[in-house]
Amino acid sequence: MRVDPHYVSGLVASLNSSTLAEQKLTSELSSGLAVSSLSDNPVAAGQASMLTSTISQDDTFVQTAATAASLMQVADSALGSVVTQLNQAISLATQGTNGTLNSSDLKSISNQIAGIRDEVISLANTSYQGQYLFSGSQTGSIPFSLNSGTSPATVTYNGDSNVSVLQTPSGQSIQLNLPGNQVFSSPSGDVLGALNNLVADFASGNGNGAPTDLANLNTALNFLDQQRVTLDNSISRLTDASSAATAESTQLLNVQTNLMQADIPAVSTQLSLTESQQTALINVIAALGSGSLFDKL
Repeated sequence: MRVDPHYVSGLVASLNSSTLAEQKLTSELSSGLAVSSLSDNPVAAGQASMLTSTISQDDTFVQTAATAASLMQVADSALGSVVTQLNQAISLATQGTNGTLNSSDLKSISNQIAGIRDEVISLANTSYQGQYLFSGSQTGSIPFSLNSGTSPATVTYNGDSNVSVLQTPSGQSIQLNLPGNQVFSSPSGDVLGALNNLVADFASGNGNGAPTDLANLNTALNFLDQQRVTLDNSISRLTDASSAATAESTQLLNVQTNLMQADIPAVSTQLSLTESQQTALINVIAALGSGSLFDKL
């Protein structure tokens, strides 16, 4: 009996297909991945690529947010110290305006408030990790410089008014800084101007103008407190956004893992069946080649 060559070709093709299937299943079993290249599953590979991009964006945001939060927390701590200093200055100025102190006492208060002013300027010039925190976008420039050669003394702001923002993965914009001229020398609350005026008021020995300048300092303190609330709110929002990005990254990583990961029990079963099929095909082809298959017909 003559063997149909098309039948043999079909068996060989089936054997080749079975061999390729065995190789793929063996690879999946050893690597644990169902998709290791685009050709394995273009749709799954495309989805995995998009997930990788989103995960990378989340991770980058979390790292950036951590650095920004550190800077903001240092800035908030500095402002807290400024509030303490200003309350001391207000207490001294209140004593100086009660009409019971002599010229020498008033000059002593002037010196004490001058010391407070210098400390406030030092706090306004706070730097962290090589960046000045209250210079706007000019983080390499010291924000404030004092000229005590005038009376009252003057303070120059060397930064700018730029506000930095960070966009979260969800599209929110979070303010990251407070420009120094907005916090310490704004027309709405001129902390440094009020302090310089009080120093000059009491240095004269009579305290003329001190009540007005004390009122201005109270206004400046209230305005600074409002600015600090803005910063604290930004820190809270940044913390929440960072937590959300971390949670999303973890969730997407699990999705990606499930998408790419091989089902080991199922792959093992398929590999066993494929190997059995391959053995059967080899036996049939061998039998056809020797003629023994047709001898039994």
